[in-house]
Amino acid sequence: MARIAGVNIPTNKRVTISLRYIYGIGPSKAQKICEQIGIPDDRRVNQLSDDEIMRIRELIDRDYRVEGDLRREVSMNIKRLMDLACYRGLRHRKGLPVRGQRTHTNARTRKGKAVAIAGKKKVTK
Repeated sequence: MARIAGVNIPTNKRVTISLRYIYGIGPSKAQKICEQIGIPDDRRVNQLSDDEIMRIRELIDRDYRVEGDLRREVSMNIKRLMDLACYRGLRHRKGLPVRGQRTHTNARTRKGKAVAIAGKKKVTK
């Protein structure tokens, strides 16, 4: 199993797909990395030589911000917004959608599971 940027990437998948398991590398960056190193699209991770894995590792360390550094940067940006008490920071603090989505009916992903409200009990005659 190849270990790149502190992540064990799957060996039986294509290289462009396996690189996406690293936080901060998506489809386009994975494709770009493979082009820069000169790895064909149909090559699988278990077919890579140690030299190619080493070159991928060095390229990612040199040119991309991934995993821990990226997570830290994102969390610091959110913390900065919260400390400023700007609108976006307040939305983060309250756990509500930040980018203008409606909250009357949707936003369950951000707000969490719906809390049942005790309704009026029906009076039987």
